[in-house]
Amino acid sequence: MKSRLIAAALCFCSLTPLGALASDSAAAPLTPIAALDVPRYMGTWYEIARFPAWFQKKCTGESRAEYTPLTDGQVQVINRCRLENGTMNEAVGTARQVGGADSPKLEVRFAPAWLSFLPFVWGNYWVIDLDDAYQLVAVSEPTREYLWVLSRTKQVDQKAYDALLERLARKGFDLTKLQLTRQ
Repeated sequence: MKSRLIAAALCFCSLTPLGALASDSAAAPLTPIAALDVPRYMGTWYEIARFPAWFQKKCTGESRAEYTPLTDGQVQVINRCRLENGTMNEAVGTARQVGGADSPKLEVRFAPAWLSFLPFVWGNYWVIDLDDAYQLVAVSEPTREYLWVLSRTKQVDQKAYDALLERLARKGFDLTKLQLTRQ
């Protein structure tokens, strides 16, 4: 029972950043892309850059996410990264779409399934920028506390990356917080 309480507390803390309670009045509300083809989004995405997040602070590189459709319409999420000691760390979660079949707003949960009825164990996962070829994506949430730049390949075309950064700056992101990920 004690481990379940600890898991619940960790899930609450991980999905409720201190900055999420206050809004940034200087930035316009964040909007996701118009539509997301979820089946096309499935597969492996390599982390190119991210805002620092406490739940990734032990990751030293080789971060990636794998998305696999589940029979109930949800998505299995497996996040992996290399730790300082050389081992791979893995977190398995579930994502679900919020809204219609082409909604770019998802929610993700890494808490145990028995806690899925609790709204606070689900974190926002919004696709806020995505190229037409589904090769380069930016993911965030309404408060802009978190940001991930992901790619289908471990290396990204510099011109495409720079253009993405320009669009993210126009969306109100403080790009000085962005850290490149070693692949």
